[in-house]
Amino acid sequence: MADEDLSKLKIDKGAAVRRPARRKRLFWWLSLALAVIIAAYLVFTGKLTPAVQVEVATVSEVYPYQAYSLLNASGYVVAQRKAAVAAKTTSSLEWLGVEEGSRVRKGEIIARLESKDVSAARLQAAANLKVSEANLNQAKAELRDSKLSYDRQRELVKEGVVAQADFDAADARYRKAIAGVAGGKSSVRAAGEALRAAEAAVQYTLIRAPFDAVVLTKNADVGDIITPLGAAANAKASVVTIADLGSLQVEADVSESNLEKIRVGQPCEISLDALPENRFRGEVHMIVPTADRSKATVLVKVRFVDMDKRVLPEMSAMVTFLSRPVPSADTKPKTAVSPSAVVTRKGREVVFIVKGDRVSETPVQTGAAIGDYIEIKSGARAGDKVVLKPPENLRDGSKIKTAEK
Repeated sequence: MADEDLSKLKIDKGAAVRRPARRKRLFWWLSLALAVIIAAYLVFTGKLTPAVQVEVATVSEVYPYQAYSLLNASGYVVAQRKAAVAAKTTSSLEWLGVEEGSRVRKGEIIARLESKDVSAARLQAAANLKVSEANLNQAKAELRDSKLSYDRQRELVKEGVVAQADFDAADARYRKAIAGVAGGKSSVRAAGEALRAAEAAVQYTLIRAPFDAVVLTKNADVGDIITPLGAAANAKASVVTIADLGSLQVEADVSESNLEKIRVGQPCEISLDALPENRFRGEVHMIVPTADRSKATVLVKVRFVDMDKRVLPEMSAMVTFLSRPVPSADTKPKTAVSPSAVVTRKGREVVFIVKGDRVSETPVQTGAAIGDYIEIKSGARAGDKVVLKPPENLRDGSKIKTAEK
């Protein structure tokens, strides 16, 4: 009995070996299933798919007038009425009443030169005129007295009461008085002209605006010597430089080969680098009848149809010459993109918007063609990056490598 009990205590080594083997196989099957699931997920999400090489463009704001633009040319805003205001006399600058940006009216005093000497000369001329007028009055009184004496002597000599010599003396005195009055009148006129010259000299010390304008630059300060020629050392020829902003035009260089597309009165659109969000209506004012030999261009002047106070001289500008005037409905920009970015997938128009290194398939509603672009009414916004010519294997969420255009 004891031997039988001891025999039952033996360990079955075969069973112990079979159980770990089954666990190991189960572990490997579970690992394989998990790997398949992960791989399927990665493939489904595109994370294992190689990145697609694509070209990218930007959805932008496009003006409809570009659909009938003929030619673009660059240039600058130039004031057609511009003046360096100077004095007609030489003196030191005593007062300056304007600065850069000041608006002045025609005839307005903008500066004053030191004028003590010319003011004194004017007072002297005025005094000389009064002396001449007094001398003339005296000559006229002498003329009246001599005329009375002459008439009296003439009657008496006829009656034989006085000698002929007395009459001759009265006649000579009368003629002398007449000459004295004539000389007095000439003296008054000369003194008057001298006074006007002195007054003009005083006015020359007052520098006035020749036309309505805006001060562009201040060329002198109080104390500077102002001279018409500016030849003296440290002397200034002009006090300020002004421009009539109502005369602003864009001067653009047009290639000789494109000159046949330009005509006087042709409608244009003007854009300024300083005001990129604005477009200004323009019109060809003049085609300068000479060419620049070195650049093979002709200067074309384009006037602003609607002036804007923000437009300033020397701003850089771009002029678009149009085949016809711009309708009011085409003055506002529209969202547009290259037509090659729009494709049809599952019966609807879509674009692939770039988001990082992935793309998002986005339905869009398109409108009319605008030149080389097509209008996007909804689905994409200006500034979005989109794929050009999307390949057939491109899907929503696909990974991409971009070559931006």
